[in-house]
Amino acid sequence: MDQREFRNCLGRFATGVTVVTYRGEDGGRYGITMNSFTSVSLDPPLILVAIDRRTKAYGKLPGRPFAVNILSSDQEDLAYHFAGKPREGLDIPWVEGALAPRLGGVLATIVCTPWQTYDGGDHVLYLGEVQEFQYRDGDPLVFYRGKMTSLSLDESSSASAFPSKR
Repeated sequence: MDQREFRNCLGRFATGVTVVTYRGEDGGRYGITMNSFTSVSLDPPLILVAIDRRTKAYGKLPGRPFAVNILSSDQEDLAYHFAGKPREGLDIPWVEGALAPRLGGVLATIVCTPWQTYDGGDHVLYLGEVQEFQYRDGDPLVFYRGKMTSLSLDESSSASAFPSKR
């Protein structure tokens, strides 16, 4: 299978952009940009993030609480910064948390304790048990076909993609 073409195929699925943040062994704050994030369970509340084995975070996240920060449309610089492409003069809006550091100004933050880890080929799948969360309205940062973009929603529209049947 041609891996590039497979990746191009997967790129047709639009995803939100997140930064997973955690404390390192040295007590420092770290993060990694990823779009491999999904909800898993409501009871217990579980989420999943998938981290490439080639990243620095791969060996540092196991056993540590972490926060999934869902980025807003105006936080593209943060996404690139934590993807290993630092932006000169970028002020990172760190927010200290009891379990894990978070980022300010995001659309949502989900703070987790480690639940389980699974082999996922060239990635490792980390399940986290949600301990706390917060969210706000706004437009998300989206990754589609290898590029960052935004998704603007008309908040005044109450139309549902799945209308209820009566």
